[in-house]
Amino acid sequence: MGTLYLVATPIGNLEDMSPRAVRILREASLIAAEDTRHTGKLLKHFEIETPLTSYFEHNKLNKLDFILDKLSSGDVALVSDAGTPAINDPGYELVRAALASGFDVRPVPGPSAPISALAVSGLPTDSFLYLGYLPSKTSERHKRLQEVESQLYTLIFFESPHRIIESLEDIFSMLGDRRICVAREMTKLFEEYWRGTVSGAVEYFKSQPARGEFTLVVEGKTKEERGLWTEDELRAAIQKELTGEKSAKEISVELAQVSGWNKKEIYALINKMG
Repeated sequence: MGTLYLVATPIGNLEDMSPRAVRILREASLIAAEDTRHTGKLLKHFEIETPLTSYFEHNKLNKLDFILDKLSSGDVALVSDAGTPAINDPGYELVRAALASGFDVRPVPGPSAPISALAVSGLPTDSFLYLGYLPSKTSERHKRLQEVESQLYTLIFFESPHRIIESLEDIFSMLGDRRICVAREMTKLFEEYWRGTVSGAVEYFKSQPARGEFTLVVEGKTKEERGLWTEDELRAAIQKELTGEKSAKEISVELAQVSGWNKKEIYALINKMG
């Protein structure tokens, strides 16, 4: 019985490919790729001759049985176009199906655009919320931003070059003039990191050519801006969380991020309510 390996590949610079990733791709019986043409270039560069099959958004369900059958006799490596598989691509369904069928699933860690941008952003890294691409429709984008407006977490989004100005303007109108790091073309020839305020980013990128993929790292709402929850609001939130399977410690840590209360105070209140 084989193992499904989730192999991270470079987001730009081929020197970021790890020796282990190269070995796993060589030794696997099959490589499932988001775009076989794109991955084919990577395999050619590293002289990897493992058979390749496509696995992308529009064929992901049809390919599941084929890939699971291959796993029954050997290892399969899953790769995306860039970065870590199953993050913002259809790998999630394959991972679930492999686990449900009793196969081992293991990561081969490496490049990740959200984590890389967060690490160099200069914004808090202790807690963050990754939300993938913002919706393309304005109304849906506004709704998504409104949903996270009160979160204290650092926020991470992807955006395409033709919609970057529109999204930055919406972030400004919905979240306010927060600190932001805009990462463009990470690890590539025209790599750029712009740090400042959202309003400043709007003005800067209006004067720039619309090229490259963007990762936006946006400051979360500060506790001073969020305001302190009342005890009744906190009790209601605790009561809701207690219906799930989270521990008192987990609940206190999570609610401390959004309520303005100290986690020790929340933990004590949970024990009283319990």
